[in-house]
Amino acid sequence: MKKALLSLHAAIFLAGFSGILGRLITLNEGLLVWWRLFITSCTLAMIFLFTGGLQKVALSLHLRILATGAVVALHWVLFYGSIKYANVSVALVCFSAIGFFSAFLEPLILHRKIDWVEVLYGTLAIAGIWLIFHFDKQYKLGILLGIISSLFAALFPVLNKKIIRHISPQSLTFYELTGGLIVLTLSMPFYLGFFPEDHVMPTAGDFLWLLVLGWFCTVLAFNLSLQALKKISPFTVNLSYNLEPVYGIILAFIVYDEHEYLSSGFYCGLSLILLTVALQTRRLYYRRA
Repeated sequence: MKKALLSLHAAIFLAGFSGILGRLITLNEGLLVWWRLFITSCTLAMIFLFTGGLQKVALSLHLRILATGAVVALHWVLFYGSIKYANVSVALVCFSAIGFFSAFLEPLILHRKIDWVEVLYGTLAIAGIWLIFHFDKQYKLGILLGIISSLFAALFPVLNKKIIRHISPQSLTFYELTGGLIVLTLSMPFYLGFFPEDHVMPTAGDFLWLLVLGWFCTVLAFNLSLQALKKISPFTVNLSYNLEPVYGIILAFIVYDEHEYLSSGFYCGLSLILLTVALQTRRLYYRRA
């Protein structure tokens, strides 16, 4: 159990660290995500080539997985865009809007009743983001991108909920990330037309960080989560991932001294968001008990 908990929190830490890498890599957000998907897909393909175990699925399911992969790619592009136009801390706080969108998307797609307490907590998180927007208007574009990113992040697990019963998690991850890579590759000529970039090839430093992002923050983090699931319930895993923005913001404060550029509005908004996480955690804990 101790090893499983360490694996879980290592995975969450790596997920939080991906935001730091988004600022370190000089490529624009679209190219950054394309290279992340390319490195991750190639790595997983090599793993399946040597170990086997890649599950075959029907064409109709492939199309659903492709659409879900496109959602993941778009979420990442918007998330890293939020980092580029604001900073790591603001992007991670905006990610907290995922609860608000999940409160409506899950009942709509999975055909269950709306939980109005979840709506309330999600609205409080939105209020926290509004406080940051109100006091830190220089980040308005980054905040807008971060909120839209959280919408796609909320949609991703809901779509996966209907797919995962037909395919193993390892195969699903490979197909989704490869699907995201295909969609982004087809979209790249149009994307670069609107957002031209001086260079599409990463520098030596960028490529090193992209390898860290692809191998450690994606492939390794995913495998650590799977190892943790052998001993820990999915409920505990999902609940623990509420710490991802906290880890990421602490890292941003340490690495980039971002606390020097944030106003009191940021801390008021962050406090309100952390309160909603604590209330929802307490509610889920007693419901589970």
